Formats: sequence, structure tokens, C-alpha cells
Amino acid sequence: MESLVEATSGAVGSLVSTTILYPLDTCKTKYQAENRAHHHQKYRNISDVLWEAISTRQVLSLYQGLGTKNFQSFISQFIYFYGYSFFKRLYLRKSGYKSIGTKANLIIAAAAGACTVVVTQPLDTASSKMQTSEFGKSKGLWKSLSERTWTEAFDGLGISLLLTANPSIQYTAFDQLKQRLLKAKMRKRRDDDVTLTSPEALSAFSAFVLGAVSKCIATCLTYPAIRCKVMIQSAESDENKDDEAQQESRKTVSGAIYAIWEKEGVLGFFKGLQAQILKTVLSSALLLMIKEKITKSTWVIMIALRRFLFLTRPQLKKA
Repeated sequence: MESLVEATSGAVGSLVSTTILYPLDTCKTKYQAENRAHHHQKYRNISDVLWEAISTRQVLSLYQGLGTKNFQSFISQFIYFYGYSFFKRLYLRKSGYKSIGTKANLIIAAAAGACTVVVTQPLDTASSKMQTSEFGKSKGLWKSLSERTWTEAFDGLGISLLLTANPSIQYTAFDQLKQRLLKAKMRKRRDDDVTLTSPEALSAFSAFVLGAVSKCIATCLTYPAIRCKVMIQSAESDENKDDEAQQESRKTVSGAIYAIWEKEGVLGFFKGLQAQILKTVLSSALLLMIKEKITKSTWVIMIALRRFLFLTRPQLKKA
């Protein structure tokens, strides 16, 4: 029950935050995907992407791929939160401990993240290609997937698995801080004989601040890998359409690293870091804030549904 509540509230929070911040995400992704020498750059900063959409009357194209992104976000967050909650409860039950340590938390979060990545990678690749396509020329989900092989659909899988360290760091930091803030409340409500009681939740402000801090730390530590992943999954750009060898080389981690190093230098690995932090911190903070606020409501709905099924089961057996 608890795992299902965590998964549902996390997925809904992800859906809302993704929709609100999607135009910013599109601008950020297109900016990160560009790989040119500094004096040839089309986008000097993230605002240039927004201005291009406005000047070409393609503002609605900032939402290209929103449906796929929402679908991917909902599924990935549901799987992640369900797996994270399930593995954590399993660990506590098997170990006999009353709380989970930092090392164990990191391992559990990484395991949940790896399961999520393997299942949702094709959707992640498709949404990245849609966002980095030219404004007004984005393809739909089915066309994006059907035109490519299964191998191409899993572009960037290796680096995505590596990036499971990002949510591992984020949610471990958030969970540890949350446990400390709620420790006093949990002592008052701790009663082993009571079942299905509503769990404690952070206030909206506390959840927002903790979400922002934890995501900022995780993003700074893993950003070079994030930049490489965007380049691997991005749609073909104008300057590379005639150079198939160069385009193919960017589809590997080593090729993406070499392309960034050759054209942009060391600082290229951190291109768009401010935009990434702004988007991910806001997204994570909104997600965790919404999740915390709807957890109690979700819990009540689940209890009501469970009781309804329990009451109707004898009647169905008699019938």
C-alpha cells in the first residue's frame, strides 16, 4: 500500500512539474545539443532559443514532444518511486533496522533508477529528438520510434545508467533531510499496533527548499554526463547532415566527449549548467512539493478503495 501511494503521488507530481516547465526544458535541451566552436555558435545563451521561437512565430513548438515527455515522466517516476519505496521497505524488514543508512539508501536509489532507465529509455530518446528538432519539424512518437532500430531507440542507455547516480544523490539527500525534520513528529505517532495510519508529510515550503537543495547538488556533480547524453540523443543538426561519420561518432560516449573537447574545450562540458540547474531544481522542487501535498489524499483514496473491494468481495463470491 505504501509503495503504491509513493509511486502514484510521485508520478502525478512529475506530470504537473514537467508540463509547467516544458518550454524552459525545450530551450535548455536545444542549447545543450548545439556543438559548434564559440565563434560559430547559433545560440549564445538560452534566451536566444526562446527568441528564435518568437521571431519565427513558432512559440507553440516550444511544446513539441510534450505528450511523449509527460508519458515518459509519468511512467519513469511511477516505476522509480515504487521501486525505491519497495526496496527500502524490503531492506528494513530483512535487516531489522528501524532506519536506513546513507550507503544503503544510495544503493537502493541506484537500483530503482537502473530499473526505470531500462524500461523508459526509448521514450527518453524519442522525447530528446523531438525537442532538439527544428521548430515546427518535430516528428510524432510512433514515427520517431518506427523509423529507427531498437538499438537506436536505446541510444545513450549506458550514460543513462551512469546518470542514475543523479537521482540517487538527490533522493538520498532529500530523504535524509526529511527524516531529520520529521523525527519529532514520527516519535509521537509511532505505534506498532496501528495500521494504515496516514504518514507524516513535509510542509510545501520545506519540501520545495529540500528538493531544490538536493537536486542542485546532484546536478552539479553529474552535469558533464548530462551534456554528453543530450548530444547523443539529439536530432541531426544542420551542420552535421552532410557528415554521416561525424554524426555517428556523436552517438557514442567517447565520440560525444571528443566532439565537446575539440570544439568547445573544457568549459564545453559545463555549457548550459545554469539553465540545467534552473530547470532541474524548479522541476524537482515542484515535483517533491506536489508529491508531499498529495500523499495524504492519495493514502485516503487507497484506503477507501481497499475497504470498498474488501466489502464487495463477499458479495461477489455469493453471487
